[in-house]
Amino acid sequence: MLFNYKAIDQSSIQREGTVEAPTIDAAISAVQKRGYTLVSIDEAVKSGSLADLLHIEFSFFNSVSNKEIVILSRQIATLFQAQVSPLRIFRLLSAEVENPQLKLAMNQIVEDLQAGSSISRALAAHPDIFSSFYVNLVRSGEESGSLEKSFDYLADYLDRQYEVVSKARNALVYPAFVVSIFIAVMGMMLTLVIPNIAKILTDSGQELPIYTKIVIGVSNFMVDYIAVILIVIAAGGVGLWRFSLTDVGRRTIDEFVISVPYLGDLQRKLLLTRICDNLATMLSNGVSIIQALEVTADVVDNTVFKEIMELTLVEVKGGRSFADAIAEYPEIPGVLAQMAKVGEETGSLAAILTTLSNFYRREVNNAVDTLIGLIEPAMIVMLGLGVGVLLASVLMPIYNLTSAF
Repeated sequence: MLFNYKAIDQSSIQREGTVEAPTIDAAISAVQKRGYTLVSIDEAVKSGSLADLLHIEFSFFNSVSNKEIVILSRQIATLFQAQVSPLRIFRLLSAEVENPQLKLAMNQIVEDLQAGSSISRALAAHPDIFSSFYVNLVRSGEESGSLEKSFDYLADYLDRQYEVVSKARNALVYPAFVVSIFIAVMGMMLTLVIPNIAKILTDSGQELPIYTKIVIGVSNFMVDYIAVILIVIAAGGVGLWRFSLTDVGRRTIDEFVISVPYLGDLQRKLLLTRICDNLATMLSNGVSIIQALEVTADVVDNTVFKEIMELTLVEVKGGRSFADAIAEYPEIPGVLAQMAKVGEETGSLAAILTTLSNFYRREVNNAVDTLIGLIEPAMIVMLGLGVGVLLASVLMPIYNLTSAF
């Protein structure tokens, strides 16, 4: 929801603006994070109105993609290298941004910077766009006086993550599309075409092959219970979605995803790439191991590995080394713990994690290339068998029928 607010900044100047948040409490918190003293706040659009419905309906399409954040970070890094002031950088980029949600956020960041806020604090007011990892790395750059280096790290890091995730996701788009079309065509054949042919075959009085009887039985079932099938599928989808929103459901799904043969191994390598890259980037930028683990636990999008990072953080806070703490978990490869131990002993943990991140990234690329190579012939075989069985179950009885005359 969108909220209008009136507030007073630290210089006693009255400010007016808008903030997007799921609840009014979240909106108040977002305004206060900018260092403002809130005077009033209310919804920009009344709940239930057409404009509110349209805003909810199209908010997905206005969401900020990873690619846009990559481009934005690269532009910020380039302008910092050109010795342009932070306020001017965000003012220039806010005028160039096309995404409405990102443009609104950039305008609010400009307002916050004009009011004397730090860059990290201004970015933190938009957690749906700038992650805790992003904000903490910028804060580290502000404290060390190396903002240019921080944004350069961020641009490189986001570029790497975008490349790996995009390649893995795109590898599944083509087979998912082909399988979806195949299921749709087979469904139409079984509900529209086969019933008409089945009537001719059964009226002929000939003995039908077992595979033909199976196909006709499946066709009759789908025709008689198509409404029930669709309702069950829809209810199952909604139920699974609601289950995934619970803590137990999310963990169950995450555990299942990383346990699936081959695809689970690919998912684990993707997560290890992100973990190693996150830690390496933050440690290289002067962030402590404790803070790096805290942020990494927040940005890992798998509850199993998130729990591992959180438990590792507790042990590191208790005085245990990172390598010893992480070696206890079977989900973490032994080579990672061993190399991390070497990195801690030699004072080059960030470099070791960078090497591991590059290694797992190559593993992901190789796994995706192999997957693509396997999927195409597998789909050809699957489609060929499906179409072949369907045609054989129909054509063979028709051939026998015509041969009888």
